[in-house]
Amino acid sequence: MSEQLIKDIKRGLLQNIDEKRYTHTMGVVESAIYLAKRYNEDYLNAEIAALMHDFAKGFNRQELMDYINKYNIKPDTIMTNAHELLHGEVAAIIGEKRFNINNTDILNAIKYHTTGRMNMSKLEKIIYLSDFIEKGRNYPGVDKLRKIADDDLDKGVLQSLDNTIIYVISIEKPLHPNTLAARNQMLLSMNK
Repeated sequence: MSEQLIKDIKRGLLQNIDEKRYTHTMGVVESAIYLAKRYNEDYLNAEIAALMHDFAKGFNRQELMDYINKYNIKPDTIMTNAHELLHGEVAAIIGEKRFNINNTDILNAIKYHTTGRMNMSKLEKIIYLSDFIEKGRNYPGVDKLRKIADDDLDKGVLQSLDNTIIYVISIEKPLHPNTLAARNQMLLSMNK
């Protein structure tokens, strides 16, 4: 089942995203499988979630909203105004409806990979973090983040959340409350 599903998703990806995004996705897959094995998570679930995470990234605002409306999803104000955040939600819908993925953990890892959220599962953390540290990423601090991720999954996710918050503030965009809630919850639980 998983082998055929992976082939089907890859075929769909090649039809929906450009070469640069496909290369990024394969980098996220590689990182996700590595982290899943490192932190005793199901690596096939990690591979499926990583493959799907940016499935809808190339969709324009109208295409994203068409999915949201068709499946009666009620995005919050931030998502509606920063429509680029909707691609995770839409990719999760596509995973469920087109590829018959019914594993809630996989679907949530896809859905929340852009914002994070409170009480993320291990798989959600792996996908969130893999998106930041895949081998194609080249930004100041990425090597340090990769080292942190290899040493401690939660500290890696916390650093990624911090980086996201700083970046979003620097470009004067609205910060999704899920990101802040995820950071606060992780920070408080790590400091207990």
